[in-house]
Order: sequence, then C-alpha cells, then structure tokens
Amino acid sequence: MKVSGVTIIRNAIKLDYPIVEAIKSILPICDEFVVAVGNSDDATGELITGIQSEKIRVVRTIWDESKRQGGAVLADETNKALDAVSVDTDWCFYIQADECVHEQYLPAIKAAMQQHLDNSAVEGLVLKYIHFYGSYDYVADSRSWYRTEVRIVRNDKRIRSHGDAQGFRIDDRYLQVKPVDAYMYHYGWVKHPKFQLDKAREVSKYWHDDTWIKENFGNGDEYDYSKVDSVTKFTGSHPEVMHERIRAKNWELRLETGRKNFTPWRRFLFMLEKVTGWRPFEYKRYKVI
Repeated sequence: MKVSGVTIIRNAIKLDYPIVEAIKSILPICDEFVVAVGNSDDATGELITGIQSEKIRVVRTIWDESKRQGGAVLADETNKALDAVSVDTDWCFYIQADECVHEQYLPAIKAAMQQHLDNSAVEGLVLKYIHFYGSYDYVADSRSWYRTEVRIVRNDKRIRSHGDAQGFRIDDRYLQVKPVDAYMYHYGWVKHPKFQLDKAREVSKYWHDDTWIKENFGNGDEYDYSKVDSVTKFTGSHPEVMHERIRAKNWELRLETGRKNFTPWRRFLFMLEKVTGWRPFEYKRYKVI
C-alpha cells in the first residue's frame, strides 16, 4: 500500500499557518508528500523545503485571483496537488494548512486504509473533527461547526476537490466512504486576535468582494472572539508536533463557556445533540456505505 500526503499552501508565514506541523503530523504514514506551493508574498517555499524529509515534493503553482466566489480557487489548487501524486499511489491523504492529526490516531488511520484497500466501492475515508477556537484552550462545540470530513481518497483521477476544498466528488455525486474512529484537529480559528483579523480579511478574498470584507471586518484592530455561539474548555492533549508552537503562542484569552448565544430553536437542537448525540438536518458531503 502506498500513501501520498497532499496539501496546498500560500503565504504561510504572512498568515501564520501551522503548515509545517500539519505536514509533519501525517508524514510518518505517508510514502510521499506533495505540497502545492502557490505564488506567495513571503518565504513559504523555503519554509516547506526546509522540512528535512526526502518524502516531500514541492509543486509550484499560480493561484487564479479572479476566482473570488465560493472559495473555488482552493479546490483548483487541491486538484493540482492530487494530479501530481505518483501513479502507483493507492490513497491520497489530504490535510489543510491549519489541521493536524494527533499521533495517537495514526495507527487507526493506517489500519483503515489497509482494511479497505481492496474494496473499490470505498472511495474515501472520513475523519472526525475537533475545532479549536480563540486559543489552544477552547473548543467550539455547537452545530455551526462540521463534525466530519472526507480527508482520505483513492488515487482516482475522477475524484475532484469540490466547492472550497472541503469535500470531494466524482462528477456531481458524493463519494462512497467509510468512517474512521480518529480525529483531525482544526486550528484555523486559533491566532492572536490581531492576527486573526488580518487573516480573516485576507482569506475572505477567496469568498467575497472587497465591499463585503469592509462591511464585515471594518477598520478594527482585533478579531472579536466573543461572537461565538458556544465553546467548552479543552481537556485533552495536543499533537506532539504542535507543542512548541503552543508554548510560544498561547496568549491569554478568557471565553465564557457557560454562555450560549442561541436562538430558542438552536438551543433546542444543541441540547438534543448533547443528550442523544444526534444532529438533525446535518449536512454531509459524502455517503457512508
């Protein structure tokens, strides 16, 4: 079985993405790792080539700045990376620049890939998610945050990244998948409030026009993390590759875990999920078989 890691990145230093940690978190179970490095305003290319691993292969790309609706440019870049994996690869493990896998889950993920290797009906594997918010000490726990995503797909050129690179499809249908009892740790909303606002303004360019960005982010100096609907304290451990970053950048932030900013209907759905584990009307970009 051959596994290729796949990711895309641009302006990693400028926007403070934990891309090195993301790559290193799954590198042990990958036989190669394709990194599509887009045209950047910083030394992102050097950052990636500085990772000491012969598994890593950099593909230089140019992002299409005209695609500012629905994050379509992110799917385009992901497909460039998928197309660059070796022809003898069996599985492509896609990880985004603000994600990490805890080392405790790597054996289960590799075992699932091996288990379903010869079953061609299984086109992808789904991982569960933990979304950190505001700092490394809090987790967003409402239904506003997706619980699962396809992150491992077969090396089948019919499989394309879709939308804003959150899911995959073959033509216009969802992939047939199997779930894996393993978590992806998402750190996209963990930055100092000043840098989070800078990132929000920059990244929003791939979804919205300049007027929308100005109306929603204005001329403030810091991102207002208190706007979240619900958070809880994180009591587990972070991936080992994240420890140094956390020690260096875990600023002081206090969020009210007891405050729930819900409409009555949303509060009912929230409590129903907490009691039963069932999330009614949950949107999934795949079909479990």
